[in-house]
Amino acid sequence: MNLPAAVLKGHGQILEGRSMLAKRTKPLSVECVVRGYLAGSGWKDYQKTGAICGHRLPEGLLQCAMLESPIFTPASKESSGHDINIEFEEAVQRVGNQTAEKIREISFELYKKGHEYAAAKGILIADTKFEFGILNGKIILIDEALTPDSSRFWPKDHYEPGHDQPSFDKQIVRNYLLDIKWNQKPPAPELPEEVIERTRQAYRDVYERLTGKKLN
Repeated sequence: MNLPAAVLKGHGQILEGRSMLAKRTKPLSVECVVRGYLAGSGWKDYQKTGAICGHRLPEGLLQCAMLESPIFTPASKESSGHDINIEFEEAVQRVGNQTAEKIREISFELYKKGHEYAAAKGILIADTKFEFGILNGKIILIDEALTPDSSRFWPKDHYEPGHDQPSFDKQIVRNYLLDIKWNQKPPAPELPEEVIERTRQAYRDVYERLTGKKLN
């Protein structure tokens, strides 16, 4: 429901904690992915080409290896189907050079701060994605940031390159769908209760580790 803020002000007690005020923006057609470790589609691309989105990487890196420095690997934001990894030059073509450079800069800054904070709490943020839009001529963040749905969270004390890492994120569901070889077409398969519970517990664990608060 799209109501003006003035209509809602008199109902604060009812709406608090169960609603959100939002602003309409013009979304940019690029997802901003920052990778600090070699995992996921980045690992697959590296195995095939030795590079990720135009970033040539050293030979012989192990799966989930920490990169010498984080890399910006944008993806196309598609209205249907899957987003596709692209090189920075295509991001420039989509949103313009100045905007592309700015969202890259912001993405690096957000990732760096998020990685430092999470590492101090025992969590490694392997990679993450941000989405930006334009509001009144300014670039703003328009989607979730540094969550288990938009990032790979690994337990720092179990980190070991060379294989998949234990996950505190949606990779649990993704791995199940890969195991059953889902064709990625609707309808989506029903998840077993065990997968649901593992995912729920992982999300609770990472929340409590990062915030220091217990969920009821």
